[in-house]
Amino acid sequence: MESTLRDHTLTTNQKWTIASTSAGFALENMDVMFLSFALSSIISDLHINGAQAGLISSITNLGMLAGGILFGLLADRFGRVKTFSHTVFIFAFATAAMYFANNITLVYLFRFIAGIGAGGEYGVGITLIAENFAHNKIGKMTSVAAIGGQIGAVLAAIGASVIIPMLGWRALFVFGLVPVALTYFIRRHLHESDEFIAAKRAQSDSKKRVRMRELFKTPRLAYQTLALMVMVVVQIAGYFGLMNWLPSIMQQKLGLSVSGSSIWMIATIAGMSVGMMTFGSILDYFGPRRAFGFFLLASAFAVFGMTIAYNQVTLLITGAVLGFFSNGMFGGYGAVISRLYPTEIRSTANNVIVNVGRAIGGFSSVVIGLLMDHYSLLIVMGFLASLYVISFATMLTIPALKHLGVVNEQEV
Repeated sequence: MESTLRDHTLTTNQKWTIASTSAGFALENMDVMFLSFALSSIISDLHINGAQAGLISSITNLGMLAGGILFGLLADRFGRVKTFSHTVFIFAFATAAMYFANNITLVYLFRFIAGIGAGGEYGVGITLIAENFAHNKIGKMTSVAAIGGQIGAVLAAIGASVIIPMLGWRALFVFGLVPVALTYFIRRHLHESDEFIAAKRAQSDSKKRVRMRELFKTPRLAYQTLALMVMVVVQIAGYFGLMNWLPSIMQQKLGLSVSGSSIWMIATIAGMSVGMMTFGSILDYFGPRRAFGFFLLASAFAVFGMTIAYNQVTLLITGAVLGFFSNGMFGGYGAVISRLYPTEIRSTANNVIVNVGRAIGGFSSVVIGLLMDHYSLLIVMGFLASLYVISFATMLTIPALKHLGVVNEQEV
């Protein structure tokens, strides 16, 4: 590993690790975005109301939480590679099953199952990265994988624009079968890390079983787990709030067309991708407290840029800047969690913490919708800014982050 880092080359397993996790995250996010683009067609075709439609994403998030807990424990017990391939397989077939959803009950069922697979995939993929790369490379590598998710969103937008008008919304979900091919390559080329094999051997000798309560076994550890959950709730709340509502807000404020607001979304996603790469490098070089501190405070200020956008050019600039800071941090959570929790509980920690954040933070679009009905855009942005300040304050109270600085290459 040391020689690999010195000459900046990657081993075969490292290449397959980053390729498979990036592709997995891209396909997972593509699946999630399929629902966003097809929602209006689903409402019309199945004759459901807004409340029933809104519940679809909530049920998906609950499936992610259930899958995160289940597959996190399975990955820590039976192995990352096998579990990762199973999660991809599950969300792929559940997504394709939407082709046969002719009533809202089946939609709820298939989306819950898809959520189980998608929720399990995240933590297992992040853990694979953490155990195959040196500590001072994890931030950058998890950010590379997270960018894969943004590529998936762009692919979903392109696919939806072509497939839905020609073949209808059901045909769009059939493309969810594409990840099945990924499982073949994962099982054929990807192998468990030496770190995991050694940890499992030691665990077998001690006859210690993996349990979720390990995340809360001491008051200090319990606070750390809950505080990280708060930070991820804010991260997800900001993302869903921005991506779900701001295109509509900008259409009303600036009189933009749907295509104009779509251009804004593409600019925001581009800003997110650059932000992820930048954040990962800052995290590896300066440590998590400085990286998260700077990006969280910058996000609190950047949201107000939306209130001063007066034409499409300024909108694209503020959208890119906001995306850079607000979602640039996403890959960093997996990197930090992977370093704070031991190998034998690492997948469980990643999946539980992130998917609790998804389950709770995903409701931010409902809160923002209520605020939009009664208050000005400035108040709505103030609400989002306050969330980032809360996350910043919470981050400062996590004792372990004070000592989780930069890792020297000699320490690997």
